[in-house]
Amino acid sequence: MSTFAITPSRRVFLPGNGKITLLLGLLSCLCFLRAPLAADSKPAPAKMSAAQIAEKNVEARGGLQAWRALQTLSVTGKMDAGSGDSALRSDRIARLGVGASVKHAPVGAAAPAGKEGAGKQVQLPFTLEMKRPRKSRLELEFAGKTAVQVFDGTNGWKVRPFLNRNDVEPFTAEELKSEVDRADMDGPLVDYAAKGTKLELAGVEPVDGHDAYKLKLTAKSGKVQHIWIDAHSFLDVKVQGTPRRFDGRMRDTWVYQRDFKTVSGLNIPHEYETAVDGVTQTHKTLFESVKVNTSLDDARFTKPQPVAIPGQAATPKLGALPAPAATGNK
Repeated sequence: MSTFAITPSRRVFLPGNGKITLLLGLLSCLCFLRAPLAADSKPAPAKMSAAQIAEKNVEARGGLQAWRALQTLSVTGKMDAGSGDSALRSDRIARLGVGASVKHAPVGAAAPAGKEGAGKQVQLPFTLEMKRPRKSRLELEFAGKTAVQVFDGTNGWKVRPFLNRNDVEPFTAEELKSEVDRADMDGPLVDYAAKGTKLELAGVEPVDGHDAYKLKLTAKSGKVQHIWIDAHSFLDVKVQGTPRRFDGRMRDTWVYQRDFKTVSGLNIPHEYETAVDGVTQTHKTLFESVKVNTSLDDARFTKPQPVAIPGQAATPKLGALPAPAATGNK
């Protein structure tokens, strides 16, 4: 959120839709649209250094000590998963198995999307848990099944029942690198110097009609990222995301953040929107519940263990999961 946000790194694989990136890095550096700002636009204050802007951003988000005190974060919400026939077909394949088509739907399956539902986004319930140092667990519900992605700070695993793959699989090298590169829960601007990050002011640009400072961050690894800080609220209103492959080439990605709410003294955005260069449709992630410093057992962040079920193939033990929620269009 706010640079404490979710970074577009976690990928959930759904048939028909391909890779859906869950803006995850939650407390990392993702950002989406913005908190409500004053209606009138004023010129940005002059002669501020990058260090001063970063300091004001941390203060606007709740303060340095509050972020340092953050140990765990639990979020529930919903994320967009596509619209129209694409989402409908994914749902049917998830229920029937790979190879199913929209022409062979079982009795009771969702009806084809009509004019009214063709462009309507399907939203999937998710639960995200994070714990220092760098542990995370994501559960995503779809078509009565729950996908799980777990990272223990060093290694990661996933279970993808949407693809009828109930085996516990390790992260690919690309997924592992993305997770390792993801910022901590507090985001890249908190204690950035101690993390070895170099900060530069790259100019002032308009974001949603308001001036925003464009900061260039160069991590110790050499990775470069840009973050836009509103010149008056000092909240991050735009963040450069991880490039995505679309139509055969890599495209720039931006995450916008809005609907900031105070949770245990931390200013956390509850609505995120991801935009990809050249792609008209954007995707949103909404936080419905955010809990800070709740007790999370380390076992939640370990590799899921398969459990043999009489008469069925072994399936991984995912722990206690909430009852599947209705996902709208199916």
